[in-house]
Amino acid sequence: MCLSASNITFAALLILLLPKSYSSKTIKSHSLLPQVDVDLLEFPLNLEYLEAEFFLYGAYGYGLNKIAPNLTKGGPTPIGAKRGKMDNFTRDVIKQFALQEVGHLRAIQSTVKGFPRPLLNLSAKSFAKVVDSAFEKQLVPSFDPYSSGVNFLLASYLIPYVGLTGYVGASPKLQDPKSKRLVAGLLGVESGQDAVIRALLYEHAHKKVKPYGITVAEFTNRFSQLRNKLGNAGVKDEGLVVVESEGAEGSITGNVLVGDKFSVAFDRTPEEILRIVYGSGDEHKPGGFYPKGADGHIAKSHLPKA
Repeated sequence: MCLSASNITFAALLILLLPKSYSSKTIKSHSLLPQVDVDLLEFPLNLEYLEAEFFLYGAYGYGLNKIAPNLTKGGPTPIGAKRGKMDNFTRDVIKQFALQEVGHLRAIQSTVKGFPRPLLNLSAKSFAKVVDSAFEKQLVPSFDPYSSGVNFLLASYLIPYVGLTGYVGASPKLQDPKSKRLVAGLLGVESGQDAVIRALLYEHAHKKVKPYGITVAEFTNRFSQLRNKLGNAGVKDEGLVVVESEGAEGSITGNVLVGDKFSVAFDRTPEEILRIVYGSGDEHKPGGFYPKGADGHIAKSHLPKA
């Protein structure tokens, strides 16, 4: 069939006028991002997988393998995660967090290629080890995040805050507007989750957690001190109750939201985050929630070469 010059010109104009969403260049948009952006957007997938699985299992009793198996990219099933015992209100909140984390995984994976879910150790034993490290002694009985609502919230205190400080740290290093918009959106929701967890715990700050006889506030203070120690980059973490000079404007002991002396969120580097979530204080030594280490270019660059 012979096409006239006018038909060819018309066809060319149609192609030019097609929405960008039809362009293969746009469909593969992650390949157009600067490499620094790709690395900084892929790294938090490690934490988003952790949060999604912990919240999903805690609330529903099952995880991504059932909710959104495609997002796992064939990664191994988490170790030891299970449905937690909690009141209906707490379960409703955790369900919302869980599904929000699924959305975060979708958002990041639609922007960068990503990687399979890393092996996660979400067993009660894994959390108990963190808690024992925080108190510098073995609690009896061992802390179990799945045994009650308050325990689950205390365990949750350990998670979103680390991620949000990572987003704060990544933000000024990003180059592409699309990357900046994504991180700003993720940071907004992660900060909201952390605020809700802290507020729910703050309501019971001075109540003692059974059977330990230790207040909720002391648990959070110990957890924050441990993260500061492991991160090895100064104070970037604070519990629910602080000395007055460390509170907002140096004038209050309540610390429902954490920030620096100007009440601005703290930032963390990927290396600081790895030191914390590995529980080793060393980005080169996997362990803790990531028995075989985290994934992505940044995390792998610190692991021994196979």
